[in-house]
Amino acid sequence: MSETTADKIFRALMERVITGDLAAGEKLRQDHIAREYEASHVPVREAFLRLEAKGLAKSVPRRGMRVTDLEPTEIREVIEMRVALEVLALSHAVARHDTETLGELNLARLACDAAVDMFEWDRCNRQFHRCLLAPCAMPRVLSAVEDLHIAAARHLFAYWKDRWVPRPDGDHAALLDAVRRQDSKGACVLLRDHLRRVS
Repeated sequence: MSETTADKIFRALMERVITGDLAAGEKLRQDHIAREYEASHVPVREAFLRLEAKGLAKSVPRRGMRVTDLEPTEIREVIEMRVALEVLALSHAVARHDTETLGELNLARLACDAAVDMFEWDRCNRQFHRCLLAPCAMPRVLSAVEDLHIAAARHLFAYWKDRWVPRPDGDHAALLDAVRRQDSKGACVLLRDHLRRVS
């Protein structure tokens, strides 16, 4: 299915919020964004509603749509929710991985290791985790995990952007190896430790 104009605007604005290009509290001006993306107001409004549903923007009475604040205290909750939900998903995904999904997972791992800046790394890292969990066949869990990835990424950019350095991710390699061996228990332990280590 091809992307709609609203999809494109939503994804572009979402990435800008995650990376801090659109700062917490910043007003999202419908007219400016419509001009920037050469679109009518309808897809921009739809994109705003989707940002709001993801917790990235909020309609403030008499102040318009604004980027939500970044709460430093929420990251611990986000990490523990990711541990609970991603480990659950992985426990169902391991046995369902096949040659094709393992190939996609390896490509995502290699792309993550090859990233030259944090922007590229973040996109590839989220893709690795999506590929790792996708075979679980639990769409509600995966949807919740995707929202948690977005929240976690905002914190990473806010606090680690100036300290990030490119490096191969040994945890990703170990996870891929465990999934290849169909070691569900080992993979879940690795994922739990990985998610808590990056906090």
